[in-house]
Amino acid sequence: MSAQIQRSNRSPLLLFTLSLLALSVLFILVFLSPSNSNPTSFHPPISSVKPETSFVLSLEHFLTHKAPKSPPPRDDTVPAAGDVEEASRKLDEALSEAEMERVVRDPYYPLGSPIRVYVYEMPWKFTYDLLWTFRNTYRETSNLTSNGSPVHRLIEQHSIDYWLWADLIAPESERLLKGVVRVYRQEEADLFYIPFFTTISFFLLEKQQCKALYREALKWVTDQPAWKRSEGRDHILPVHHPWSFKTVRKFMKNAIWLLPDMDSTGNWYKPGQVYLEKDLILPYVPNVDLCDSKCLSDGQSKRSILLFFRGRLKRNAGGKIRAKLVGELSGADDVVIEEGTAGEGGKAAAQAGMRKSTFCLSPAGDTPSSARLFDAIVSGCIPVIVSDELELPFEGILDYRKIALFVSSSDALKSGWLLTYLRSVSAGDIRRLQQNLAKFSRHFLYSSPAQPMGPEDLAWKMIAGKLVNIKLHTRRTQRVVKESRSICSCDCRRSNFTNSPPS
Repeated sequence: MSAQIQRSNRSPLLLFTLSLLALSVLFILVFLSPSNSNPTSFHPPISSVKPETSFVLSLEHFLTHKAPKSPPPRDDTVPAAGDVEEASRKLDEALSEAEMERVVRDPYYPLGSPIRVYVYEMPWKFTYDLLWTFRNTYRETSNLTSNGSPVHRLIEQHSIDYWLWADLIAPESERLLKGVVRVYRQEEADLFYIPFFTTISFFLLEKQQCKALYREALKWVTDQPAWKRSEGRDHILPVHHPWSFKTVRKFMKNAIWLLPDMDSTGNWYKPGQVYLEKDLILPYVPNVDLCDSKCLSDGQSKRSILLFFRGRLKRNAGGKIRAKLVGELSGADDVVIEEGTAGEGGKAAAQAGMRKSTFCLSPAGDTPSSARLFDAIVSGCIPVIVSDELELPFEGILDYRKIALFVSSSDALKSGWLLTYLRSVSAGDIRRLQQNLAKFSRHFLYSSPAQPMGPEDLAWKMIAGKLVNIKLHTRRTQRVVKESRSICSCDCRRSNFTNSPPS
């Protein structure tokens, strides 16, 4: 009996001793481990990291801290002696098998599954070298286009190729977007991303050097087995500036183009090259700082200007309406129309003007779209869109009637019509539109890390809606015989514009 009492008295003491020992070991492992001995090695949870929205600052951090120091031992370049047709056939078989496995395994596929994207490992002259070229020269503000705009500012406005690519190649532990994942085996991919910086090359390389690089990029991509398998239908090509890749893009017209506009006027894209069923419109990167809810609230009393516009007043094609509107609106006391470019001084002036205005005029530019639209949105200035041919980013998800007013060109040019219309908008409607602008701004701010419901996320959501159709057209093209009559409007639209790549 006494032995049992001794054992029962010893048990709590033994348990307490073992607990202290376990806590000591845990302390040593957690607080004295090598990863914690250096405070600078601590990385906060990604959700607590403030997103960077400046292209220049994000690129600087990327190239300095994340970019590899030297090219990988191999890239995806197809050997000259390789049997590309055989490789294409084998890849097609592997993709078909993987597709059926996913259909059987996942009852929600493809609607509830993340898009699987293979990012090509292209030679560095198409990727990192161009990023370094921009980084090393962007301070050269004397480098201007023919109309006086700093080329580096234009590159920033069209830098969607950087933002999407930087998110795709980031470690999965640092990414917040769950609707798209990067895969490292082509046979697992739904889509193939082409990381060629077409806008940087267009603006920063000599004309002949740029054209030569475009031809090299064209050959490199179209030689890929995956391209030959689908004729490019499941490939994503960023061509966000309407001048970029212009000399060769007709040979890649089957790919999914990432564009600023559909440009139905035909001035920038030839008939059969772009259309909503295939391509995706992405917003310009805003050229002004965000005016958040607090900024909107604090500055409400300062919005003394009824209608504001600052930009190039003389444009080509559909943009000629700008000069006509200037003539119609000039002289009004509460209207400010200013000539300006996208330089630093222009940015400050545009930002100040938009934050003092209730409405911001958004007429067509050289294409039906204009960067001023997105500047107005993030400034809390209600856009007044005067562009009859405009297509808008993410319109399958966003309802722009909640944040903007749409006016036909014919109405806008009637004497006195536009100002009478704007003055008739009630205070309640203005307040509702401004409140919605504060909520919608997040959809137009590119950032690193890319944010849920930001433009990168919405881009993949829109592409997800196209995915079944992409697969349909790929399979259908593979099986039809040459005598078959096309019954698909997309194929019909393309069939009369067949081109062969240059040799």
